[in-house]
Amino acid sequence: MSNSLLTIDMITRKALEILENNLVITRNVNRAYDDSFAVAGAKIGSTLRIRLPDRAVVTDGAALVVQDDNEQYTTMTVASQKHIGLNFTSAELTMQLDDFAERVLKPRVSQLAASIDADVASIAYQGIGQSVGTPGTVPATSAVLLSAQQKLNESAVMLDPRYATVNPAANAGLVEGMKGFFNPTDVISKQFKSGMMGTGVLGYNEIAMSQSIPVHTTGNFPAAPIVSATAATGDSTISMSFTSGTKTLLKGDVFTVAGVYAVNPQTRQSTGSLQQFVVTGNYATAGAATAFSTPAVGVYPPLYPATHALATVNRMPTASDVITFVGTASTGYPQNLVYHKDAITFATADLLMPQGVDMASRQVHNGISMRIVRQYDINNDRMPCRIDVLYGAAVLRPPMACRVWG
Repeated sequence: MSNSLLTIDMITRKALEILENNLVITRNVNRAYDDSFAVAGAKIGSTLRIRLPDRAVVTDGAALVVQDDNEQYTTMTVASQKHIGLNFTSAELTMQLDDFAERVLKPRVSQLAASIDADVASIAYQGIGQSVGTPGTVPATSAVLLSAQQKLNESAVMLDPRYATVNPAANAGLVEGMKGFFNPTDVISKQFKSGMMGTGVLGYNEIAMSQSIPVHTTGNFPAAPIVSATAATGDSTISMSFTSGTKTLLKGDVFTVAGVYAVNPQTRQSTGSLQQFVVTGNYATAGAATAFSTPAVGVYPPLYPATHALATVNRMPTASDVITFVGTASTGYPQNLVYHKDAITFATADLLMPQGVDMASRQVHNGISMRIVRQYDINNDRMPCRIDVLYGAAVLRPPMACRVWG
């Protein structure tokens, strides 16, 4: 007896399942499916507005001190539409679903998942300033994972759920470097059999390996950079000057300012760790200059002193403070990621369902919307098909995440 004919809805649900199973970084971030686009369909460039948590200062004494609302918003743009094209014939629709998935869907959809993961990871690391590890050295001890936990603890991040995603080199180094730990037998057994760190290790819900971890190539850093002007409360820029040269800073570069320490967002006391600023844009000099063409360099976090409700630093950067960049100029370093689930958000939107095609289906599961469309090409006597995902990703709460340099 012949097999039942596969329907487009069955195929779409199976493709979505394969996509989810092959996501690594994106699997463990906040996934907020936005059904506001479900009726008319969304387009690249549509934006979502997202509320950030309020912060206030605790006041001593019996007298009431009313504070202004500090609730803030950020926006996330649905900026990426990725698809993968394939052909499947009517004959293939008579296969068993699992056979069809293994032969037709899985080889392509797994590549789509890897591409989405790589995109999310690149967006994420460029917005995160907190970082640990030694640039140019593969992480291979528990110390680097615990240092990342320290960064999150100093930022008052909830303990659960926390995740780490590392590249193959870091995964190999960590499994080898931690094999002698007094871990539960079942954990050691899983690590030995799979070659992966696994779950429930050093306070992480999961330590996963991904080939999609990006490499950040640093800018051509200036020599002897210093702060050139005292910053004002609320500034999202730091002015700097340096000895002459044709220099660049790239989005994602990280630096510290001497004497400017991070503060705990709850107690507003210094953590004892220098605040790490991430550069939010690309900057270059015009020839052999002593400052960038745009002297004030955009940074995150913005500058608020310890007395402010949004405190980020123990004191404001002042003129002549020495600036130190992380890593060596013009060098590529893997950017492994440690993060609380709510640090990074990934949202998909419903694509428009076309009319007058051979087949079309859209399915949603666990915050991911996927569309599959098949049409007949009369000119070439073919049945081209496309699998699409429209999405956006953003770092909503950078202090809830940390980069691990490799």
